[in-house]
Amino acid sequence: MCVILGIESSCDETSVAVCDNGSILSNIIAGQHVHEAYGGVVPELASRAHQQNIIPAVHQAIKKAKISKKDINAVAFTRGPGLLGSLLVGTSFAKAFALGLKVPLIEVNHMQAHILAHFIDEPRPAFPFLCLTVSGGHTQIVKVNDYFEMELLGQTLDDAAGEAFDKTAKILGLPYPGGPLVDRYAREGNPDAFKFPEPSVPGLDFSFSGLKTSILYFVRDHIHKNPSFLEENMADICASVQSRIVSILLNKLKKASGETGITQVAIAGGVSANSGLRDAVQEAGKALGWEIFIPRLEYCTDNAAMIAIAAYYKYLKGDFAGQDVSPLARWSL
Repeated sequence: MCVILGIESSCDETSVAVCDNGSILSNIIAGQHVHEAYGGVVPELASRAHQQNIIPAVHQAIKKAKISKKDINAVAFTRGPGLLGSLLVGTSFAKAFALGLKVPLIEVNHMQAHILAHFIDEPRPAFPFLCLTVSGGHTQIVKVNDYFEMELLGQTLDDAAGEAFDKTAKILGLPYPGGPLVDRYAREGNPDAFKFPEPSVPGLDFSFSGLKTSILYFVRDHIHKNPSFLEENMADICASVQSRIVSILLNKLKKASGETGITQVAIAGGVSANSGLRDAVQEAGKALGWEIFIPRLEYCTDNAAMIAIAAYYKYLKGDFAGQDVSPLARWSL
């Protein structure tokens, strides 16, 4: 029996999960609504909310898993990357909890955990596979050779795809968090109604800053001509923007598959919950003979189950952290 308590606190969600020999017994996620009034995550408010949420979340996770604290064999936590104040709350609690229980401490890279979320449920990808990891802070194509042997093939040079969704929502006057609302409107719209540029970026890297600027000018110019433009065309605008973001991601993923010859393809991260991206990857898989892997929705956004499953494979290797460990705002794969 190997029971791991996993803690995720990299941004604005406090999550705690229990994993027993690779099986997730509980996955509690406490959101933070305080940021809605500000149109984005406020780091100081996020860290304070983590302090309020972490003990109740741990209690609920243990209760739902039907275990006791005495059953826990290790405590895992997100060391980074993320908001330093938020990470500090999770790191400090994990260190104290592990010390009190006299069990090992396991540090987890947040981005590696997103990729390893594919090993929570069946079917699981075989090594090597490609993973498009897309979130509000990261956009990467990773060649995954083993559980902790990962090669970064390409990444965003400026903004992340998730940020492009959220900034688009803000430009359109949609409330935070805007990414899921863009997705919702897009389902009712025509993706070919408006054309937005695809950036010309060499290799497997991405860029979304130019796209955000073009959307800003597009909206400004059309509202100048017709003050009711957004209300009359919201679904079509969202569908057209989403279509362009998805095509940028997919074209690079196709290129990566062609260059590496790898046809096991996965997507991960918060944006992998986007219905347009999920559908497009599935369609590409059918056309190109890819074997596609997409986590369940609850394992796409930030969650502790992915931290716990990553920690499980570290536990098997005996890869533990010391009590002198500190959080990292930046931490590469």
